[in-house]
Amino acid sequence: MSTSRLERCTTHIPGFELISNGGLPVGRTTLVSGGPGSAKTIFAAQFLVEGIKAGEPGCFVTFEEQPVDLRRNLSSFGWDIEKWESEGKWVFVDGSLHPKDEPVTVGDYDLGGLMWRINHAVQKIGARRVSLDSIGAMLIQFGRPAVIRRELYRVSWQLREMGVTSIITAEHTGQTEAPVEEYVTDNVIILRNTLEEEKRRRTLEILKFRGASHLKGEFPFTISEDSGIILLPLSSIELRQKSSDKRITSGITELDAMCGGGFYRDSVVLVSGATGTGKTLTATEFLAAIGGDERGLLFAFEESRDQLYRNALGWGADFPRLEAEGRLRIVSEYPEVAALEDHLLRIKKHIEEFKPTRVAVDSLSALERISTLRTFREFVLALTSYLKDKQIAGVFTSTTPSLLGGSTVTEAHISSVTDSIILLRYVEVFGEMRRGITVLKMRGSQHDRNIREYLIDSQGMHVGEPFRAVSGILSGNFRHSTNSELQTLQTMFDRADADEA
Repeated sequence: MSTSRLERCTTHIPGFELISNGGLPVGRTTLVSGGPGSAKTIFAAQFLVEGIKAGEPGCFVTFEEQPVDLRRNLSSFGWDIEKWESEGKWVFVDGSLHPKDEPVTVGDYDLGGLMWRINHAVQKIGARRVSLDSIGAMLIQFGRPAVIRRELYRVSWQLREMGVTSIITAEHTGQTEAPVEEYVTDNVIILRNTLEEEKRRRTLEILKFRGASHLKGEFPFTISEDSGIILLPLSSIELRQKSSDKRITSGITELDAMCGGGFYRDSVVLVSGATGTGKTLTATEFLAAIGGDERGLLFAFEESRDQLYRNALGWGADFPRLEAEGRLRIVSEYPEVAALEDHLLRIKKHIEEFKPTRVAVDSLSALERISTLRTFREFVLALTSYLKDKQIAGVFTSTTPSLLGGSTVTEAHISSVTDSIILLRYVEVFGEMRRGITVLKMRGSQHDRNIREYLIDSQGMHVGEPFRAVSGILSGNFRHSTNSELQTLQTMFDRADADEA
């Protein structure tokens, strides 16, 4: 059968249809394998929940937890299992071993009786979806691999004869050799809850879809308190964002001039600098410059709301008034309160609700410390793609570890996905600390290549004249340049200007 003709069962699990190219193959059995805490039971239950919402009744077969416990546990996601049972949309088949029961095996043990009960439940409510959780508890009754294979074939065949699309969950210990159940079932999905650099990371991988296409690799997911599993297929982001040539002000007149007339409306700008160089001030000026029907949204991960209010008022920006008018929203929380995937979902939720035209994140460095490098890069890629798709201007700040010069891991690994980079640096001149600003990169626009001195006072940031006859500012190795060096640099700049013209 051609993969293009294979009918799919839409799971309605957020993000799953994208990586599975449309959902689970209809009428087939899918093994969902994973270790403890990998969300196998949630996946199996959510598959039925989303089916019920789409008008497809479901049957849940439990081998470990009793139905009363499952009802209580799943209610934390807002799923009213008891209501759906009364309406004939959900039915339990209890195959769990009760504490008072003594297992007795006489002759060859098989699942014939259990499959009869499942078939009866399916016929009773007209179920289209079936979840068996977790069959590993039942397979230990057989012992011999040959018997396990035989019974699993029987289960898969009989579920197909019932005309249902089914999920079977099983424990995956991470051993090198695949367990028998992975060979028998049509499809295999692996859920992982791994520990990387002392940080937990949940991922889903489609190991095989027999006769059907799917995306390869591991995809991160999180568990939402009100909706269950949400997949974040960051690696499948497509470059389909629209581009705008409209300019908006950065809030700093001189910086607008350095950028060739301001930021593009759909651009994402990285502002990098050491502590105290004015990164938060740059984000503050950016948000305070909202005009007309614009709205600003600030995600602060290092300072509280009161601190942001005080600092903004000290620079002449009235954040309390802007929030009272509904033109600004400030979300302030410590990065450690949630995983990076959860932060991404919260950011998207606030953007969907508030519909801002400008978004500032202060700072990425705070988020970087709670995640692995891979997770952090995926987060930035997803957020920048989302903002550009919505044509929202974004300003991200990051902190360099050294006062003079230097770079951060943040700069090295996300500079390619941001449209513009603004560097704020301390400059030591004859025993005096001064500040310098330069536009390192600006996609699609000419920009000032000079390193200019700037001052910060009660009215904000003021950018002045370029540093002259000096070099090594960005690296922190400040020194005066000789006349011959200056002449060589000037020649290079003249040639660059001629090329751009």
